[in-house]
Amino acid sequence: MSHDRTVLVGLLGKGIQLSRTPAMHEAEGRALGIPYVYRLLDTDCMSAATDVADILRFAEDFGFSGLNVTFPYKQDVVPLLDELSPAARSIGSVNTVVFRDGRRFGHNTDMWGFAESFRRGLPGVPRRHVLMIGAGGAGAAVAHALLESGVERLSIADTDTDRAQALALKLSGFFGEGRCQASPAADIAGSVDGIVNATPVGMAKVPGMPIDPDQIGAGTWVADIIYFPLETEFLRVARAKGCRTLSGEGMALFQAVRAFELFAGVKPDTDRMRAAFVAFADATAG
Repeated sequence: MSHDRTVLVGLLGKGIQLSRTPAMHEAEGRALGIPYVYRLLDTDCMSAATDVADILRFAEDFGFSGLNVTFPYKQDVVPLLDELSPAARSIGSVNTVVFRDGRRFGHNTDMWGFAESFRRGLPGVPRRHVLMIGAGGAGAAVAHALLESGVERLSIADTDTDRAQALALKLSGFFGEGRCQASPAADIAGSVDGIVNATPVGMAKVPGMPIDPDQIGAGTWVADIIYFPLETEFLRVARAKGCRTLSGEGMALFQAVRAFELFAGVKPDTDRMRAAFVAFADATAG
């Protein structure tokens, strides 16, 4: 298979130099015979404060096929788009923008990415009451995935309590009263079935833990959406206590699989993209 037209895409985010996404996408493009170029649009590396609207306009003018969007711009891009997929509209967060025929189409592949990772990585875990820390763009997608995956009650904690309340209210309207509420993490962490970190705390450039280690019970399952490092301090502490854990690898992989298909119009090979992800991890570990 060959494509005449180069697929030029990028990742818009802040502090993203260690992202594995370009390696995954470009390796799969090569395997499929597609001229595929993936660039980082890292606002930490831009000389002047650049407006997100200006970056989108630049990408369009430069001939990009689309952009992935990560922290902290997943909600900022929404009002700048012409059309949203049903998932992006219900979540209120976009991680994939496709430019086509002079229009901007927003998608959310994070929700499916986390749901698929959760399904495969933590089968059979109890789902009566789960605590999610982080109510930003990624948190909104993860919350939808958790509730659709059978979590009976979801508590949301965020340093911005208004943001946690707003997301809980929106989810209650979508999934039904009683399914979701905002709660301080310290109040309930010891009594829930599972804890999910949907904040940047634990990333290589934001070290630390989103919760006090003493609040993690030995019987609690724990998930993190961060994938650099793959074992965050949060996961390391939980594993040492005997908890079942889920790293951010699966979410990163599966959201990329969906995004690749949106950009290139071709279904990628999931196993091959996983191999590229792992190879990149091995190379950078050295």
